[in-house]
Amino acid sequence: MLGTRGSDLARAQTAMVQAALAKTAPEVEVAVEIITTRGDENSGRSQEPIDRQAGRKGLFTGEIERALRDGQIDVAVHSAKDLPSDPSDGLEICATLPRAAVEDVLITKSAADFDALPDGGTVGTGSVRRQHQLRWLRPDLAIIDLRGNVPTRLRKLIANSWDGIVLARAGLERLGFDCSRGVFSFEGRELRASVLPSEHFLAAGGQGIVALQVRADDAATRATIEPLNHRDTMLCLRAEREFLRLLQGDCGTPVGVLAMIGDGSVTMHAQFFAEGAAEPRTATTRRELAQLEPEAIGAELLELING
Repeated sequence: MLGTRGSDLARAQTAMVQAALAKTAPEVEVAVEIITTRGDENSGRSQEPIDRQAGRKGLFTGEIERALRDGQIDVAVHSAKDLPSDPSDGLEICATLPRAAVEDVLITKSAADFDALPDGGTVGTGSVRRQHQLRWLRPDLAIIDLRGNVPTRLRKLIANSWDGIVLARAGLERLGFDCSRGVFSFEGRELRASVLPSEHFLAAGGQGIVALQVRADDAATRATIEPLNHRDTMLCLRAEREFLRLLQGDCGTPVGVLAMIGDGSVTMHAQFFAEGAAEPRTATTRRELAQLEPEAIGAELLELING
């Protein structure tokens, strides 16, 4: 039994897992349990979670993890960036699907270029990281707090006089909206998409990654799920999560971190807005993959960004 949220994106990602399992374990009968989270219940509101120290990440994963612990489901399907960076007792991430595009995208009803936004224009985003990045690069902009799933956010853009909203490219494309063309249709309305440069809009840790979580003592389910694991994606996720764990960062922390693997090495970038700072601190490290565990690379990057 797979457990997931009820949003269109969560369902699309779970369908990806089902399709992968149909190839690697065709003998396994797969069912899906839709679980409503606090984040889904409050998606149209701006309330913070009851436990402010927990940040916003647990809003979208807590109920699913509880269902996993209770045996209601066997595998939790998560957007990795929603997961708290501290390990969950009795649970483990045993596989990740291949990472999708990591960039953020500016969606507008007219001009799509970020620099073409009018002076004093209005941009919507629910991400604290993106809010800081926008204010850093365009302090003239008015930033609107934006909640809801992807279709809800697109409808809010259409219904309001805002100049644009910022969304993750991975979520849009998994829902069938092709950002590479620079334009797509949504409910009969043409919208424009401009991919934002990663050197300025560094992604959230885990962005673009679907993580599969199981009970640590459930060896049978782990054996079924592990063949789905994309090794490089998992290594990058481990490094990013360790950086965030040591930083004690969650969705309320204005931080971006991205690990990439190529030619046998890991290159990892971080961008952090300290409290009261208009500009971010940045750091980059590159290590041969065979030299260090991913967690050690994440720890090294934290030391660099802390000076």
